[in-house]
Amino acid sequence: MDKRKIVITGGPGTGKTSVINHLKRQGYHCFDEIIRLLTSEAKKEVDTSNHISNPIVFAKDPLEFNTRLLNGRIEQFNSANTLEEHTCFFDRGIPDVLAYMDYFNQPYDSVFENACTNHNYSKVFLLPPWKAIYKTDSARFETYEELEQIHKCLKSTYKAFGYTIIEVPFGSVDTRTSFILNKL
Repeated sequence: MDKRKIVITGGPGTGKTSVINHLKRQGYHCFDEIIRLLTSEAKKEVDTSNHISNPIVFAKDPLEFNTRLLNGRIEQFNSANTLEEHTCFFDRGIPDVLAYMDYFNQPYDSVFENACTNHNYSKVFLLPPWKAIYKTDSARFETYEELEQIHKCLKSTYKAFGYTIIEVPFGSVDTRTSFILNKL
């Protein structure tokens, strides 16, 4: 029986991590977002005092940063095959890397596209921008308007790889989590 690999994605500050944490408390295996670790490593390399944009610009070599991110997400995807659980969740998927590269007009080659083509998720849930809960923090720099553009890039990237996107409605963490579980 194939594993059900479920992506929960959306722009920064849309509630993904809260939903992932709620799923964990319910006993589901969830793969955490790995970009915060990579971002904190990249921040050590540059002066961040005037930074007001996405963490990718911290990286001295954005292609190398995105390659590491891609490889980390592929590793998570492959790790799911070794789990006993039939269903697992991912805080962002492999296509998110390309969506952000599109957002920043960063070129990528077939290695990135092939990673998306060769690693297929069962379902993709997209959390839309929600102004009422959006806030910046030490690892989230985007304005709400930038968040809306990132959302468009995520949506178009997943669609380009043939996914049917299930948009998660606004609501409490419990309501949103229940919505996702009911759609499985």
